[in-house]
Amino acid sequence: MTDAPTSARVDAWLWAVRVYKTRSAATTACRAGHVRVNGDRAKAAQPVRPGDELRVRVQGFDRILVVKKTIAKRVGAALVAESVDDRTPPPPPRGSVPFVPVRDRGAGRPTKRDRRDIEKLRGRDGE
Repeated sequence: MTDAPTSARVDAWLWAVRVYKTRSAATTACRAGHVRVNGDRAKAAQPVRPGDELRVRVQGFDRILVVKKTIAKRVGAALVAESVDDRTPPPPPRGSVPFVPVRDRGAGRPTKRDRRDIEKLRGRDGE
């Protein structure tokens, strides 16, 4: 594999490094605007080169990936690790994410007691 290509399609590269399970899922993500190359929205056929930074929205969270090596076909996990530099920050700890109270569907309007409890949870006591 000394003849590594200098560029690859964004959708093919994302599929090859296992960000998406299928190439069509990667293409759909590009069309939906979930993929950015160096800060700009990417089309599926846009070429990526070593050094490009990709921001990919997967399951509601952004992953920051830097292209080290371009590949167009799926390869083993060891070659994937050589091809991508994952700079995604770790997720926030569970305790720091505020709790959002959720009412059961069909429970109707909250009673005065429920409303007061919700306000207390949100830290907006009327006192």
